[in-house]
Amino acid sequence: MILQFPLNRPPRVARVRRAGKAMNVFLHIGAHRCATTSFQEYLRQNVDELDEHNIGFWGPRRTRAGLFNGILPGPAASTGRNPQRRAVGRVQMNLTQSIGLGLDHLLVTDENMMGTMRENLRTGTLYGGVGERMARFAAAFAGHVTDVVVNIRSLESYWASVLSYGVARGHRIPSAKMLEHLAYNQRSWRDVLTDVACAVPDVRIWAMPFETYGSRPEAQLTAIIGQQMPRTNARIRLNATPQLDALRHQLQSKVAAALPIGEGRWQPFDDTQIAALRETYADDLMWLTAGGDGLAQLKQDPEKTGQGMNPARTDLTRGTPHDDQTERVAGAG
Repeated sequence: MILQFPLNRPPRVARVRRAGKAMNVFLHIGAHRCATTSFQEYLRQNVDELDEHNIGFWGPRRTRAGLFNGILPGPAASTGRNPQRRAVGRVQMNLTQSIGLGLDHLLVTDENMMGTMRENLRTGTLYGGVGERMARFAAAFAGHVTDVVVNIRSLESYWASVLSYGVARGHRIPSAKMLEHLAYNQRSWRDVLTDVACAVPDVRIWAMPFETYGSRPEAQLTAIIGQQMPRTNARIRLNATPQLDALRHQLQSKVAAALPIGEGRWQPFDDTQIAALRETYADDLMWLTAGGDGLAQLKQDPEKTGQGMNPARTDLTRGTPHDDQTERVAGAG
């Protein structure tokens, strides 16, 4: 029996593909708490406009409805069948379907491809298993992936949002020891991006800061695809970090009493820890601006004007191509 999966777009007559035109496949893998849910809703709300641009997308409503089952190892009923092979077959079947529609671009967006927030909280680190996970997803797409897109966020606000989300769902209030561990953990977005680049070689890896694109899904899609995207339905906000008042109402009185007094978002880190986390994130951005060792590139805001006479180089390959200027002195004339 052939499995059927719900489409993110209404059925249409397949268009004739232009000869020799390959379909670009973008894996938008998160991260969590970086407005990914709002971005996915923006895509769903603008499906007709995306169709006009020959853009298709698979969101969580499709990928988590059985499409990705078996790609990652896990408990499964013993049926004598290879779940990973069946998962690869499903992905390839759906890719063939998208190619048959005549799409120029396919955007696959699911933040759980990277891992889960629960695992991050359990291990106290950023997506420690992302390398193995992405290697398995790359194998399922069998060389069709052209780009991988990763959202990153300043670490003090990322971890504060993750902790708020976790506490609202039953996790304990973090201890001082845990906060100290998170603040001075050596693993940063640079390590995450390096793991992704090693797991999916010969593919462009793009980093997109939440601070630039989090509230502007149309700008994010414009930067990914390289075409101007609609602003319609671009200000829908879903799954936002709960405020302190909302957290207190959701929690038992004993747990709520452990939260600080006041309003706004909960920031569990002290000033010193915040400074350390911000410094780590600044180092990550500096690394990306300098070319990311040829592994990852910082996606520039498409709505910004030129950078002047000396724009940042984000297309460096491995190595140091700079000319040696040692001991050279400008002429007197």
